[in-house]
Amino acid sequence: MSILLERLAEIEARARALEEQLADPSLAGGSADFAKIGRNLAELRPILDATQRYRVLIHELEGAKAMLGESDAELRELAKAEMQRLTTECEALEVQIELLLIPKDPTDARDVILEIRAGAGGEEAALFAGELLRMYTRYAERKGWRTELLSLSDADAGGTKEAILSIKGSGVFGQMKYERGVHRVQRVPATEAQGRIHTSTVTVAVLPEAEEVDIEIKPEDLRIDVFRASGPGGQSVNTTDSAVRIKHLPTGVEVQCQDEKSQHKNKAKALRVLRSRLLEAEQARADAERASERRSQVGTGDRSERIRTYNFPQSRVTDHRAGVTLHSLENCMAGDLDELLGGVASHFAAEARKKANL
Repeated sequence: MSILLERLAEIEARARALEEQLADPSLAGGSADFAKIGRNLAELRPILDATQRYRVLIHELEGAKAMLGESDAELRELAKAEMQRLTTECEALEVQIELLLIPKDPTDARDVILEIRAGAGGEEAALFAGELLRMYTRYAERKGWRTELLSLSDADAGGTKEAILSIKGSGVFGQMKYERGVHRVQRVPATEAQGRIHTSTVTVAVLPEAEEVDIEIKPEDLRIDVFRASGPGGQSVNTTDSAVRIKHLPTGVEVQCQDEKSQHKNKAKALRVLRSRLLEAEQARADAERASERRSQVGTGDRSERIRTYNFPQSRVTDHRAGVTLHSLENCMAGDLDELLGGVASHFAAEARKKANL
């Protein structure tokens, strides 16, 4: 307890220092430094609130201990019961504080670029890719996040070959980052006359959305091609050269968007996706653990590589990393993902606590 209080005292001192900086009249309210200090202070707020509650519980616990010396037997029994309750609350709050003390990924507060691609399984994989797109869109709606479809490539027989979705909201990347990987579906396709269960896969990549200040993209490093959009579309979509393909020459990263009628809008969307891919690549180079993250996120799309299985005949969804299994597949596909994603996040938080020796 004393060691934890010492660490919390250090954080409280850091917060006071940040508050003093914010109060400095020489620091302009609209400056980048002012905003950065404000964000740093906001990140400490959950720990400060938990610390305040923790100190109150400790004070009450000390008071209950003092009552054990009372001559009245009934008061002593009340003190014992109160000590048991307060000790339980303290222990639970200590676990919560330890989780809050785990170093945060600086990208957790970012918005997200979500990329969904059909993997192994042909038409069935494309159909499931479309269903995952709807699932994540509905989940975002439940959370009050804003979504924007940046790119969509439909499969010839229905479903989705590839979709790129922007999700904006508070701490989206921190809540969505564990969705990256291969998602496997097991079910009987509508075209299967014999009733046999087929296995297909969809790959999901979750990228923190980059801001213009994060990545400098030089115009001379880009090759921009315009072409006529293909596939279904509204008036003028398929009759003008509105589609845009951008290749970043130094890295070879290529992005294309064709959903808007305006070439300018398609270019803006493609640059957003390109910037986020370049940021992810830069972070991967800076961190050896993430050196091949994009490949590890999606693998090859092979059926044997999977983070999660959606079994429709048994209405079961299983996350293989966290060992979480729910028998509420229909609800999950409707965007009710809090229990599933919460279980996965708890698993990785526990792993982080082990690494941090908490």
